[in-house]
Amino acid sequence: MESLVPAAFFTFIALHIAFGSVGLVAFWVPVIGRKGGAAHKRWGKVFTWTMLATGTAAVGISLCTLIDPIGTHPHLVEAGPQWIRGIFGWMMQGLAILTINLAWYGWQTVRHKDDRESQREWRNIALQALLIAASVNCIVQAWLADLPLMLGMPAIGIATVATNLWFLYHPDPGPLMWLKEHLKALVGAGISVYTAFFAFGAVRTIPELALHPGLWAIPLVVGLAIIIHQRLAVARLPAARRPAREADGTDAASRA
Repeated sequence: MESLVPAAFFTFIALHIAFGSVGLVAFWVPVIGRKGGAAHKRWGKVFTWTMLATGTAAVGISLCTLIDPIGTHPHLVEAGPQWIRGIFGWMMQGLAILTINLAWYGWQTVRHKDDRESQREWRNIALQALLIAASVNCIVQAWLADLPLMLGMPAIGIATVATNLWFLYHPDPGPLMWLKEHLKALVGAGISVYTAFFAFGAVRTIPELALHPGLWAIPLVVGLAIIIHQRLAVARLPAARRPAREADGTDAASRA
């Protein structure tokens, strides 16, 4: 069984790189281009589906790591199996589920806009429960392995679920809140994939910097700046100043 794990691991790695590379590029077209246009919608779909595929491949990578940490990461043998399982098993699994959660949730917000009953479809709700479970597990595993670095993932995961559920179940979240949530989720997925690119990708090239907080901070700072800028732009739209029941979200989205 274990002899097959490294082969499966490298297959997942190849898929992760292939889909993730497309996602890294596709991310910027909706961010920089005209909002609501044909290119925005086309490349937004490309980004969403590549994030779902990238996250799924990352789950496979994490499972292979948990089964055979040394066989999948022989270059990190000195770190020991517990450290490898913690960082590249449990934490990567949590980040992968976070990426899938954000990509799917962000897609549902723009598909259904103010129709939050449709947004509360079973997969969207199941992903909130799955992310909470992964976050709590990551906290437990961080404590068992004495790896405080792992605590960043559950903090973001729990905050994500809290804000997602607030929007999904709030009786009146406000005008164009769906658009703000769409921005938060899809840019959040971008932060996740760029973090993986900088951090996990650096393990084989510049391992001394792979888990440095400064490297992790780059996509977080850039992503938060994009989210704040876009949310402020949405807040300035005329539709955002009208009562929620009167706001025309589709028209506003094209002008954001």
